[in-house]
Amino acid sequence: QVQLVESGGGLVQPGGSHKLSCVASGRIYDLYAMGWYRQPPGKQRELVASITQGGDAHLRNSLQGRFTISRNNAKNMVYLGMNGLKPEDTALYYCVAASTPNEFDYWGQGIQVTVSS
Repeated sequence: QVQLVESGGGLVQPGGSHKLSCVASGRIYDLYAMGWYRQPPGKQRELVASITQGGDAHLRNSLQGRFTISRNNAKNMVYLGMNGLKPEDTALYYCVAASTPNEFDYWGQGIQVTVSS
């Protein structure tokens, strides 16, 4: 089993920047990838970004240029950098991890990011 704990959520002004962190513990030695999903209010969950253990990163097309994903394998952490935040970025953000390339089988509890003035 893998446990994921997110941190860094909160209230952010429109146009501002913010960073989410996630630390993994447990059977982390066989993780293939980590990433972030989000679920805006009243909408379905969507994949935001992912990054493999080797550093191959993928971002949702609509977020390229504003969001970044990075990973520190030594600390078992993954980060989501967010710039130019908009009210529509308001969502519950979930840290996720995959033990195989097929699916993200581990999920954190989720952390709220609210973009509002």
